[in-house]
Amino acid sequence: MDEVMQAIADPVRREILMLLREGSLPAGVIAQRFAISRPAVSRHLRVLRQSGLVSDELVGRRRLYSLRTEPLAELTDWLADLSRPEGWAHRFDALETEVRRTVRERRAQAQTDDAEEERTA
Repeated sequence: MDEVMQAIADPVRREILMLLREGSLPAGVIAQRFAISRPAVSRHLRVLRQSGLVSDELVGRRRLYSLRTEPLAELTDWLADLSRPEGWAHRFDALETEVRRTVRERRAQAQTDDAEEERTA
């Protein structure tokens, strides 16, 4: 997960990932989108490849780069855990939900009982 976080920490690499979201691209096309040198783009692609976020395939004389989202799963799970309420806060939320459900059920039962009493009276 640390390698993935380091890879996406750089804005150029994040932008490369967004470009590859649309489909595979050769390094030259990727490099044309940035105001940095081709060797700099190659270094960014190498970091993304080493983190597992990008795969490459040699097609003829061109190397095509593709997005791989699988390495993001661990990071996504960690972020979801981070944003969930922890400890008592989570339990209080569950308790509040249960109390509201019980109140609704009791009101419904009271209305049913009242309606039945009116019919029998």
